[in-house]
Amino acid sequence: MLTARTKTGKKLCLGYDYRKETLLDLRNKEEFICPICGESVLLKLGDQRIFHFAHKRGSNCRDNFENESYEHIEGKRQLFQWLNKQKIPSVLEFYDREIQQRPDIMFKHKGKKYALEYQCSTLSEKVFIKRTKTYIENNYTPLWIISSSHIRQKKKITIALSNFHYLFLRSTTSGNLYIPAYCPEEHLFQLVESITPFSIKNALVEHSYYSLHNIELDELLEPEKKFQFNLSSWNKEIEKFILNWSLHPQSSKKIFLHEIYNRGLNLFLLPPEIGLPVFHSLLIQTPSIIWQTYLFLDVLASKSPNDLITFQEINFHFNKRIRRNDIILRNLPQLEQLNPILAQIEYLQTLEQLGILIRKGDTAFQMKRKIMIPRSNREREEAKLFFYKKNNNILVKK
Repeated sequence: MLTARTKTGKKLCLGYDYRKETLLDLRNKEEFICPICGESVLLKLGDQRIFHFAHKRGSNCRDNFENESYEHIEGKRQLFQWLNKQKIPSVLEFYDREIQQRPDIMFKHKGKKYALEYQCSTLSEKVFIKRTKTYIENNYTPLWIISSSHIRQKKKITIALSNFHYLFLRSTTSGNLYIPAYCPEEHLFQLVESITPFSIKNALVEHSYYSLHNIELDELLEPEKKFQFNLSSWNKEIEKFILNWSLHPQSSKKIFLHEIYNRGLNLFLLPPEIGLPVFHSLLIQTPSIIWQTYLFLDVLASKSPNDLITFQEINFHFNKRIRRNDIILRNLPQLEQLNPILAQIEYLQTLEQLGILIRKGDTAFQMKRKIMIPRSNREREEAKLFFYKKNNNILVKK
């Protein structure tokens, strides 16, 4: 804990760089109390840890603060000082008694009130969502920043992302989606951007790194999109995904495999038009190749040229699959304004660009030509090579 009050009501914030001698003098003269529970706290001034306040043993409030790691205390201290250097009004460990929540930093910027949470330990999805909703309902803009120690790259542009990681996903005003991370040891922000999942736990991403001393708050809140989609890597990962699903048929996978086989499809003979990258695919936990196959089976396969495909029809089948748990959505508490049906609409828009559909007004498409199903591996490979050579420029724009 980095803030406390004296018996006379003065606030002492260790987020500022006090000299040890000054704090030793204060400790000899003052008694400090917790601003939340009102109990006495001790000012710790050891040489091995950051200067901080600690509750006495047996305190009812102790559990709220005593499990803080060095990384968390130092991280929020650095972020607090970073905001102060930009002259942004900030309060370290601000306790809002009305909602009984204490963001690591509360600050105000351009007419908005922010609750910054620097998260170094795992937090249950239920608690994360509850805290985020409470902030939003009380006119805070939540800014969750995950510790960089939780971001582990598998390859240069491939990363494993759990449901916990996706909770940190936020949007710029222009709609770009990213996960902000911070490392206090290196004084370094890391932004995980251009996130395109190809399986439940793995995604293609791009990383941006910024020194704490070379980035301002606006750049953190509104990073510019600057990456081109890597279509070659996407193709490789989709092929690996198909192989893995076939070699390791768990019970959940068997349901999908049985359905497509009963409908005359083969996972190894899906056309190249199924399994395409779309921007909002991360709103859906179910892999793109799976939900796009369901969309094909439910709607596209039965359509002939000139038939209409309405948004109402798409939405009906999409929700039906969700109710049956064939399609699972992600919990994204900072992005609840985004409807997951966006991903399906974007897929249809991609098919429009590929010349398969024609847009008809604001709520419908018309089938221009059917998607052809390969009859052999050779036919599929030939179709795939031709498809990507012809449509590369369309697909890299995602």
